[in-house]
Amino acid sequence: MELAELVARRPFPAAGLLLGLTRRCPLSCAHCSTGSGLFTRQEPDAGQLERFVSSFTAENRPDVVMLTGGEPLLLPALAERLSTLAREAGSRTALLSGMFFARGVGSRGGRGRRGGAFPGGRSGAIPPAILRAIRSVDHFSASLDVHHEREVPRADVFRALHLVREEGVAVSLHLSGTGASDPYLADLTRAVGKEFGGQVPCLVNEVRPFGRAASWARAARTGPDPAAASPCSMAAWPVVAFDGRVLACCNQDTVDRRPAPPHLDLGHVAEDDWATVRRRALESPVLRMLRTVGPTHLAARYGSGPRPGSYCDGCRALGGDEAVAAGAQAVAGGAAGALLDMTAAMRGSREGAQGIVRRHGCAAYASLVVAGGPALPGADGRDVR
Repeated sequence: MELAELVARRPFPAAGLLLGLTRRCPLSCAHCSTGSGLFTRQEPDAGQLERFVSSFTAENRPDVVMLTGGEPLLLPALAERLSTLAREAGSRTALLSGMFFARGVGSRGGRGRRGGAFPGGRSGAIPPAILRAIRSVDHFSASLDVHHEREVPRADVFRALHLVREEGVAVSLHLSGTGASDPYLADLTRAVGKEFGGQVPCLVNEVRPFGRAASWARAARTGPDPAAASPCSMAAWPVVAFDGRVLACCNQDTVDRRPAPPHLDLGHVAEDDWATVRRRALESPVLRMLRTVGPTHLAARYGSGPRPGSYCDGCRALGGDEAVAAGAQAVAGGAAGALLDMTAAMRGSREGAQGIVRRHGCAAYASLVVAGGPALPGADGRDVR
């Protein structure tokens, strides 16, 4: 499964599921949106996660399951089991890693890319349990940016990705920076293109003021005009948070804060199966309206008007607005609402993966989401490949 296939499914409600396996991570990147750390031990109960994924059936399952964290490969056996269960039901799986295990992989002193003995017993191969987890997924993605590079050298990440590609697993890179004019992003994307011949796609995002970046990252883009529809594709895929609660979107404040806004709360893996979560995600009139016109327009049309704060702040504030709930029910309830929802998803999908990245990621690098896409001008005027 290539990155563009995964991203192109994003507008479709319940087509994907994000599983946060743990909040623990051996890295301490300055921009981490989840605030993960080595001693942060918040994580869902493993048995409950397995039961939840085991509730998938061939007729009722997400198309894509993304395993994430924290660092999901700190729990490689669990990642492997969850991926295996999901794939048995027909879902395809992806895993996003911060690449802590890549330090020293295939570096000088080993015997080629596939590893070998290092002085002092150090191994240049990917650790066996981690490699089994990686082999179990359909797509493997590595995070890389200026903050990750302070923890894991770029060259080590590249060497590890070569090894993963040799295993036959599709790979991609999740990159982040401060925006289109960031010289680091220009240098990094150029290096990726040169290293992999343009055959490893990249999803490029801008750092947002969440988690450890809250005190220094710039605010999100200017909010949409209340009079105009601005659909939210992020309200399409359920997210299993670090306490096992299932949320309707991946906004970090929504994932972290409790209690969750009622309109974004889809249940809990200890109590609900996938069919129940999927039904709630698909049939909620408020969620249908969020995916169709967005929270700002919804509040302006049926509620008390635009709320202060960001686009996502305004969405969370809708939870206690009875007028919004009634308005959404009148427009998006029943079969008519389901048709409205699917029409919005189809419209979003016509943009393709690049269009989705232009709206939700770093637009200047949207073409890199497709392997072999066109070269982009770097900060020094040269191509990134």
